[in-house]
Amino acid sequence: MKIIILAAGIGSRLGNPFPKPLTPLKNGKTIMGMQVENLGNHYSVDDINVVVGFKKDLIMERFPELIYIYNPFFDRTNTSKSLLKALKKNRHSAVLWLNGDVVFDDELLTLFKPYIEKGKSFVAVNTDKVADEEVKYTLKNGYIHALSKEVKNGLGEAVGINYIAKDDVACFIKRLEECDDNDYFERGLEIAIAEDGLKVSALDISKFDCMEVDFKEDLESVNNIFHK
Repeated sequence: MKIIILAAGIGSRLGNPFPKPLTPLKNGKTIMGMQVENLGNHYSVDDINVVVGFKKDLIMERFPELIYIYNPFFDRTNTSKSLLKALKKNRHSAVLWLNGDVVFDDELLTLFKPYIEKGKSFVAVNTDKVADEEVKYTLKNGYIHALSKEVKNGLGEAVGINYIAKDDVACFIKRLEECDDNDYFERGLEIAIAEDGLKVSALDISKFDCMEVDFKEDLESVNNIFHK
């Protein structure tokens, strides 16, 4: 299995003059530093690929041990195209991917093992809250049916950590290619679910702390939760 961190964006909403994954936390680590440390506790760091764009050299110099994929169109494309580039480099492997601004509890990763062992694609979700501005989902026959920020009556939020099984990668690549430049990768999953019958589970990780950092208020919350 390969691991992909999507870290190409400008992250303008947080207002940093540097890539958002390098945002320092009060525990002395950066967002991406925590990600790599947590992932390294469960998987091989050699399998971590990072899609970079905005001020890419800053990330590459901070984490020289990782594999890098460059999205030269980072300023005009969204996560669907960054993930597409990475999947094309790893089209023969199952892939666990996450947004470069997600801060999460290390133990959360233990929930993934049975799904990964069985080759079952999933989206990690939090059912404790359903904010309007977040990616939400609904279910049909036990699997994800709709997945976007526009979903009505969502059952929970996608937290930005996902897994695509090896047998599903080719289908997902095809549908990501059909996405518009400004689409999030969730759009590719939605198309594959609707057109190809792709089965994607909603894996509830609500009992663990996990949060995407989009705004300064999010950063304050993360620092309160992960202060050690």
